[in-house]
Amino acid sequence: MPSSRSRPLSGDSHLKGDCHLNLFRRRRWLFLALALGLLLVTATLGMAWGAVSIPPGAVLRIVGQRLGFAAGAADWPPAWGTILLEIRIPRVVLAGLVGMTLAVAGAVYQALFRNPLAEPYLIGVSSGASFGATLAIVFIWRFGWGGWNGVSLAAFVGALAATGAIYSLARVGGRTPVTTLILAGVAVNALLSAATVFLMFSMQDAFRAMHVLGWLMGSLALADWEKVRTVLPYVLAGLALISWHAHTLNVLQLDEEQAQSLGVAVERTKGLLIVAVSLATAAAVSVSGAVGFVGLIVPHIVRLLWGPDHRFLLPMSGLVGAICLILADSAARTLFSPRELPLGVVTAVAGAPFFLYLLRRQKREVF
Repeated sequence: MPSSRSRPLSGDSHLKGDCHLNLFRRRRWLFLALALGLLLVTATLGMAWGAVSIPPGAVLRIVGQRLGFAAGAADWPPAWGTILLEIRIPRVVLAGLVGMTLAVAGAVYQALFRNPLAEPYLIGVSSGASFGATLAIVFIWRFGWGGWNGVSLAAFVGALAATGAIYSLARVGGRTPVTTLILAGVAVNALLSAATVFLMFSMQDAFRAMHVLGWLMGSLALADWEKVRTVLPYVLAGLALISWHAHTLNVLQLDEEQAQSLGVAVERTKGLLIVAVSLATAAAVSVSGAVGFVGLIVPHIVRLLWGPDHRFLLPMSGLVGAICLILADSAARTLFSPRELPLGVVTAVAGAPFFLYLLRRQKREVF
């Protein structure tokens, strides 16, 4: 029989455990709040930096007046308002949306495939979008629909079609094995990448060939409010569906049989998540081009620093991804101003060293 002296100790240990859990949860909310604040600071700096430098204080006053939070006469040059409202703010907003989408998509794929080297383009989004955009540029498709221009619409449709084809090819007997899905993705990616390169080499117009190359390297130079309004519903719908399944992603970190025994409809959930990720990523890539490394590195860093709980991992990855891509786009348009670096170059220079580190770490774990 346990002595009466041991009972309070047991109660104390439970209290201490509850206190530690509550402290851990409060720290998570604090980190999310700090990340959100850092995102706002980064966005402000992204609006201030450029060929025409605008003081951050003036940026805040202009935005505040536009939103109705500030009154009084404008004490800045009229050109600043035009530059901010028509060029820089939509570009920063679009960079944030694209970075957030790619980072969350990477976190979902790393969870579904249980592999830290998985990324959003693994099953055809990038290669399908690149092939669709190349077709539109080569054949000068000028049609549009619902705010999409010909290139963006072709990229969006191409990304969804490639992902759908890969998922259909990988489905065997009502199941979609992860290994088969990855292998089908590698094969279709290679085929579409080869077709894209062939179309580039077949073009006689050097200007259009450079247009294709610029799209493949990624850029937000043509960002405007129309693009923001066009991609926002698709991105929000995809991210909302992903967020709804955050707890389920935690369960899927177990073996699929164990997840099934815990009541998770594994195949249905995988299908829904792939649809959500593909929809959001296709919309993002259709306006930014193939921007690499954000979806690979950001969720991995967040997981290393703050743990694998997707209820926290997904929003934190989204915030950090938005911060990273806003900074990368700001560097792309300011380092060699008035010339502009492709966005994919900046993310590759920043991301490739970390990717090599992950590769070496993965190799040590395997062997």
